[in-house]
Amino acid sequence: MMKKLFYVDACMREGSNTKKIADAVIEELSKRYDIECVRLSEMSFPVVDDAILKERSNGYVPEEYVAMAKKIAAADRLVIAAPFWDMSFPSALKVFLENMSLFNITFNSNEKECYGLCKAEKVLYITTRGMDISTGDVMEQATPYIKALSRLWGLGELSVISAQNMDYSSEQQKTNKVNAAIAEGLRLCERF
Repeated sequence: MMKKLFYVDACMREGSNTKKIADAVIEELSKRYDIECVRLSEMSFPVVDDAILKERSNGYVPEEYVAMAKKIAAADRLVIAAPFWDMSFPSALKVFLENMSLFNITFNSNEKECYGLCKAEKVLYITTRGMDISTGDVMEQATPYIKALSRLWGLGELSVISAQNMDYSSEQQKTNKVNAAIAEGLRLCERF
């Protein structure tokens, strides 16, 4: 039986460089994993507001969200592909993750702290950045958020594949950077 991989595609633009990298990596991973994919460009999740929080407090969460959160919690691996937008990632990804952050499904708590219920031992974040900002730079807030969420949900080791300074590169340089990120991703697949 193949292991399960949950893939969150938050590439919102046609021709996304992030998606080019992710497609190659996901194709390779599909040889070893049964892949469940959610494409955020094709879906619309609501902002988690007061009304939704009240519904959750009263025990109501839409069945399709519960089912999707359970798939995330049961996945052996998690892959997120999202371009660098406004120092982080597209808001569609944040809204999606808020809707999947469900008590007794992706996390729980005791009287002292929250703890994760997800079983994924490895997480891969694939991104491209228009600016010359590296993973871990104070200007890059996507990776710290994913690390924090990983801790809440109980996810394992986070790896990041990125290409940067894309907005200030020639077409050939962009192609070279995408190809280098794909090669790095394919090497990572061997131990993912």
